[in-house]
Amino acid sequence: MPAGRKTGPVALNKALVEAFAINERMNQFLLENMDEKAWRAEPPGGKGRTIAAIVAHIHNVRHMWLTVSAKGSEIPEKLDRSTVTIAQARRALARSGEAMRRLFESSLSAGGRVKDFPPGVVAFFSYSISHDAHHRGQI
Repeated sequence: MPAGRKTGPVALNKALVEAFAINERMNQFLLENMDEKAWRAEPPGGKGRTIAAIVAHIHNVRHMWLTVSAKGSEIPEKLDRSTVTIAQARRALARSGEAMRRLFESSLSAGGRVKDFPPGVVAFFSYSISHDAHHRGQI
């Protein structure tokens, strides 16, 4: 550690939740800067999903996990990939991101358990981040 700089231990629970917030901010940044013409453009080579369909998929996978692992909590509705607008997608991702944050926090306070995800909250966090990042890479 550099001289004169003292830091305490990392609060891992807080760091995990903050890291997911950064991930969601990257999703929002991408959509804030999305060209409307690209939103429904056919993917290169005509194979794969449109950007609208990819973003709907990200949100809908979150919805699926929240339905399984956070029953009884406020869970945003699924998106229809064929009709979703950029503005709707931004709002939906913000809502599902907030719901995921609550799931992480409740799982962390419950000893790291995530309902129906036996590896636990750290693995679930890692899965969630890598899923979003994979699809941002496709976009």
